[in-house]
Amino acid sequence: MVEYEVRGHVALLTINRPEARNAVNDVVAQTMTENLDKAEADDDVWVIVLAAEGTVFCAGADLKFINSGRAAELATPKGGFGGFTDYPRRKPVIAAVDGLATAGGCEIALACDMIVASTNAAFGLAEVKRNLVAAGGGLYRLPKVIGKNVALEVALTGEPLSPERAYELGLVNKVTEAGQALAGAMELAEKIAANAPLAVWASRQLVIDADWDDEATIKKNTGKAFMEILSSEDTKEGLTAFIEKRPPEWKAR
Repeated sequence: MVEYEVRGHVALLTINRPEARNAVNDVVAQTMTENLDKAEADDDVWVIVLAAEGTVFCAGADLKFINSGRAAELATPKGGFGGFTDYPRRKPVIAAVDGLATAGGCEIALACDMIVASTNAAFGLAEVKRNLVAAGGGLYRLPKVIGKNVALEVALTGEPLSPERAYELGLVNKVTEAGQALAGAMELAEKIAANAPLAVWASRQLVIDADWDDEATIKKNTGKAFMEILSSEDTKEGLTAFIEKRPPEWKAR
C-alpha cells in the first residue's frame, strides 16, 4: 500500500511493500491515487514527497499480475500506471529514491517533478529483458530529460544508470549519502513550501507545458497565469510583507 503523512505543508507518500521490492500491485495503484486526491484537496499541503520503504524504491509492475492477465489492475483510470504516472495534479512532487528504481519504478520517478537520490539509487527501464514495453511514460519522458541517445541506450539495454550519471545528465536534482534521500527531498520540499504556493503551482505547470506547447501558446498561458496570480490575496500579502520587511504569511488564495 501507499502510506500518507503530513509534515507542515508537505505531504509524504510512502510506498510500503518492501517484501515485494515495492512492486506495483492493485492496492499500491489504488491507494496512490487516493492519497494524491487527499493531498491535492488539502489547501494546507503545498508540496508532495514520494518515498518508499526498504532497499528498493520500486521494481515496477508486479509481474505476477501481468502474467495472470491482470495488468489493467496496475493502473487507475485517473492516475495511470501505479496510480501516479498520469495523475492530473497541480502540486509539485519530489521523489526520494534510496534504492533501485527500475521499469515502472523508474517511470514513477520520471513522472515526479524533481528527484533526490542517494548513492544507493539506480535508474533503469528493464522492460526489454522481459519482452515488455515501458508503457508508463518512460519512453517519452526520459529522452526529454537526458537526451535521445542516452535514453535509447537505457531503454534498449535495460541496464540502469548510476545516481552520479543520472545527476550529470540532469535526471537527478541532488545526490545524497546512502539513506539520506528522504531527508534531502524533505529539505528541498521545505524550501519550495516557503514560497507562495499559487505562484509555485502556476510556475510548475508553465515549465512542464513548455516541453509540449508552441511559443505562442506558452506566451499566452504565461500572461494568463501572471494576471490570475496578480489578482490573488497572496500577491497582496507578498508585496505588503516586502514593504513591511517581514516574512509573508501565505494562504494559497
